[in-house]
Amino acid sequence: MKRCSTCNRTYTDASLSFCIDDGTPLTVVDPQDETTVVSPRDPETQNNWNEAAYRPPVPYEPPPRRKRRVWPWVLGLGGAFVLGIVAIAIAAAMLMPRFRRAAQNDRPVTTTPQRNTNQPSNSNSVEPANSNSNSNVNIEVPPPTDDEVVMTQLRDLEHDWTLANINDDKAALERILADDYVGRTDEGVVYGKADYIRTNERDLRVEKWDFDDLKLNLIGDRATLSGKIKYELKDEDDLKFEFLDKFVWRDGRWQATGSEVKRRE
Repeated sequence: MKRCSTCNRTYTDASLSFCIDDGTPLTVVDPQDETTVVSPRDPETQNNWNEAAYRPPVPYEPPPRRKRRVWPWVLGLGGAFVLGIVAIAIAAAMLMPRFRRAAQNDRPVTTTPQRNTNQPSNSNSVEPANSNSNSNVNIEVPPPTDDEVVMTQLRDLEHDWTLANINDDKAALERILADDYVGRTDEGVVYGKADYIRTNERDLRVEKWDFDDLKLNLIGDRATLSGKIKYELKDEDDLKFEFLDKFVWRDGRWQATGSEVKRRE
């Protein structure tokens, strides 16, 4: 037996689950309980029933879902992005010096020796304006093999050497003379590079000089240049010398390794 909790009507049909009057779910009652027995309605006395008003079943509505806030997610993703950039920057700052050192270690070692670019002339002044301008040469450049080219280079180098002697330009002499330079005077005195630079003095008497009768002997990276030089002095007779200078192609340029000078009457 089943009963409607709204209208208290009972049903004996076991297949019924809802009240046919108001649609309320039926509840099972004990058949022995007399209080659950409801007599059928008397049509004549039906108006005397204090029946509850019929209420149609209300459809189920789920509770409203709470809206999630978006800004915490945006803030979290932004913070993670900023932290990632900071971490990458720190890692780059730590690794960049290592990459630079590695690149420097892999770079081939080169030097920047000087190359003479003086234009040849028959007369030279002792003014600094005639000092040669220099440009960089790679040390891997092989020695020139053309006699005319070598003659021009050594003649320009002789001009620079003479100008450095007159002006006592020790930096220029340091560059022109090789470390193993050995010189010999007409009296037979032998001296090295350090003694040459230390004892050299500026000569204010010289106004200009000329080279003459230059002869070149070129063998591979070795060259010998012989000739004559005449100095024109202020209020004095000219000075004339015969010289024999030796050169070697080293570090991409010609360097003097020896010289012999004899004075001419």
